[in-house]
Amino acid sequence: MSASERFVALTLAWAVAGAALAEAPAQKTSPEQAPAHKTSLDQAPAQWLERMNQALTTRNYDGTFSHWHGGQVEMLRIIHRMQDGTVSERLASLDGSGREFIRSGASLTCYLPDKRTVLVEQRPPQESLVGFPAVNDQTASFYDIREVTRTRLNRRATHVITVSPRDEYRYGYRLWIDDSTAMPLKTQLCDRRGHVIEQIVFASLTLPSHIPDSAFKPEVSTAGFQWLRNESAPPAPAAATLAWNAMRLPPGFRIAARSAQTLPGSADPVDHLVFTDGLASVSVFVEAQRREPADQPAVPESAAVGSSSAFSTVIDGHKITAVGEVPPDTVRLIASHFKAEEAPSVSSRRH
Repeated sequence: MSASERFVALTLAWAVAGAALAEAPAQKTSPEQAPAHKTSLDQAPAQWLERMNQALTTRNYDGTFSHWHGGQVEMLRIIHRMQDGTVSERLASLDGSGREFIRSGASLTCYLPDKRTVLVEQRPPQESLVGFPAVNDQTASFYDIREVTRTRLNRRATHVITVSPRDEYRYGYRLWIDDSTAMPLKTQLCDRRGHVIEQIVFASLTLPSHIPDSAFKPEVSTAGFQWLRNESAPPAPAAATLAWNAMRLPPGFRIAARSAQTLPGSADPVDHLVFTDGLASVSVFVEAQRREPADQPAVPESAAVGSSSAFSTVIDGHKITAVGEVPPDTVRLIASHFKAEEAPSVSSRRH
């Protein structure tokens, strides 16, 4: 697999899979079967986001929704189950690519029939793929969170909550949250000027008390597919002498995690760093770059998959790739300002 192909695979693994399933927070609801909930009409906007997050991550639901971006509309089905403390999720395209994303606990499998590829990666068991990022004091410094109106949608009373970025380094949201169930009926991802980048609206949604295991089986045949695995691995001893860090970050972003990963198509572990402002997050991968032929110098690469952006460049013989559901300038800024420093020990590199 060439460096360019690995870049595309990485973008798919960490942008398509992650972002597509993270789109589900945009999940909207018309829940006829939703259980009644006692609500307070005077709850603060941030509290409605917390209630929504709780509903998205703890309820069982099965629904279809339309996903609009870039002038295109795709219908998808989302199934989510919480059973015995384990999350099972399945997101499937109902037209177009036929892609499916299935999660069981910490394992996420991405079936990409249009590329005849299956990607497998590990995620923290407690990290739901359909949850909306937590809002805290740090987040409030870089976003304006408010309830702008109360209206009816699909004959349901809703609270319209906006999460607006204060600068150009992050995206914002508009959410129509059901008053009785706290499930989002409609979600828009917006840029700083309020222009809609993506929109998700549920056509149907049920909240069953029981969802069978068979609901999480893929429908796509994987005969002849290439399987790529993105797994955690201990760093190679030779790499332990260097620690890569961002010398410049957008306001509010900080490092949240550091580990070693084995990327699709590569046998060697690479550094994986995660930066967050409390709401948006960016993953950065640092991979030792094989020497390119003299007539094929390494050049920066950019990619966009839905609302996710990716940027890759080469610094001091290492390929730096940043991926996140943020504006293109954000991943470009972070990746372009990476630098290697001496690390005293391997243990200091693992958080």
